[in-house]
Amino acid sequence: MISTVLENAAIVDGMGRSSYTTDVGIVDDRIVLIGDLRERDAAARIDCTGKTLSPGFIDVHSHSDELWLQLPRCDGKIAQGVTTEIGGNCGTSLEPAQLDETFHEIERNGVALNVATLVGLGTTRRAVAGEADRPLERDELEAQARLVREGCERGALGVSSGLIYPPSMYADTAELARMAQAARDAGAPRYVTHLRSEGDDLLDAVAEAIDVGRRAEVLVQCSHHKAAGKKNWGKVHQSLELIDAARMRGIDVSCDAYPYVASWTDLATILPAHARAGGVDATLARLADPRASVAIAMELQLRHGEEWHDMLVTDVASAKNADLAGMRVDEIARAWHLSPAAAAIRLLREERLEIGAVFFKMCEEDVATVLSSEFCSIGSDASVRALSGPTARGVPHPRTFGTFPRVFARFVRRRKTLDLLEAVRRMTSLPAGVFDLHERGSIAVGKYADIVVFDAERIGDTATYEQPYQFPVGIEHVFVNGRAVLLHGRFTSERPGRVLRHGR
Repeated sequence: MISTVLENAAIVDGMGRSSYTTDVGIVDDRIVLIGDLRERDAAARIDCTGKTLSPGFIDVHSHSDELWLQLPRCDGKIAQGVTTEIGGNCGTSLEPAQLDETFHEIERNGVALNVATLVGLGTTRRAVAGEADRPLERDELEAQARLVREGCERGALGVSSGLIYPPSMYADTAELARMAQAARDAGAPRYVTHLRSEGDDLLDAVAEAIDVGRRAEVLVQCSHHKAAGKKNWGKVHQSLELIDAARMRGIDVSCDAYPYVASWTDLATILPAHARAGGVDATLARLADPRASVAIAMELQLRHGEEWHDMLVTDVASAKNADLAGMRVDEIARAWHLSPAAAAIRLLREERLEIGAVFFKMCEEDVATVLSSEFCSIGSDASVRALSGPTARGVPHPRTFGTFPRVFARFVRRRKTLDLLEAVRRMTSLPAGVFDLHERGSIAVGKYADIVVFDAERIGDTATYEQPYQFPVGIEHVFVNGRAVLLHGRFTSERPGRVLRHGR
């Protein structure tokens, strides 16, 4: 008997082909029949008349990692139609030695969506050389390569770098290529990178990423691709041309993006590199030193003097400054009767650098340009969160709850940057191919039954920068491995997700 029949749905198969209306039959974790199933016995039937049925969305750039255990229902992602997340991005991941234990714990605990991870080169570099701001010695390179191979042999999909964060930022191109090669040798030929610059030096940073791929003979994924800073707007046309040219030369390069004009990262990234050398304690010592802090403040003012209002504090580590979440840096400066640079330094000191911030530094024309590229997947660059409980802290970026529906609402229906078929492809078969997610990312007989049913005319985001804790609208049902995790818009208690070791 068929477990579930989804009746009369407009099928968008994820491959970019024209839609058609029919039924989809599920048995256990697979799609087993596609066609007229009115006469077939089924344990459950769901009428999808007027709704679109597509593969479950794949979030290629997630930071959930440990939260898969803390929030196994994965509310914020399931509500968006996400059925698979890839973690370990921007150079930060679980320790390679912990992967087996963590994977087994996730499987024992259960999780609502499928999970996969990368090995973070910041994590592995820190393990062998701490916060050292220098090239690695030969024995350190070998030790790091062993960690990379260990993580990839245990199921990681490749390596990631976060080249604006210490200690990842201290790696040179040769080191990055060596680690990508170690991943390739372990059967995970992927280098996923938060580029060394997304602003003034964007083009050099893209060229470096391509060079890593060429040297190591691996796929390259440029994470959350953008051009930050008004003077760099429009530069994505050139960066995408670099990627296109590399692809023409046979280097497998792609990117991902989120549909917003603001990024979200650590406020500490505004500090010059020399101020961050040596780790947290060394950085805090400089910020506490009167002479050094004045010099750093002057440098900050020169670099960010017109941007303080474009920095929105989202969360802090302590209760002392919790009321600052949702305020702009210039607003905090006025409240403290300090210059913005001095206020930022004080805040960084008091919170030991643990401050999240949204940076309004992109333009929507650039966002649309990147999203229009045929090799651009969708990634939220956010972790799973719920509307209440331990993860409902601060004022997170609205992409936490709205990324995938926003693509449909703003860039399919409103701007017409993409059509519906292509938007679904960017969320499904394209990322499944990039990350070799076995038998996922399309609607076809024999594929895993990761399925989203949504109203194509209504699906959209409701989360805003001021009020981010809001689920999207228009998503009716979400199935993961054949079991409903969202049914008629409500969460179920099911946890059918799987750990995808090597994408399987």
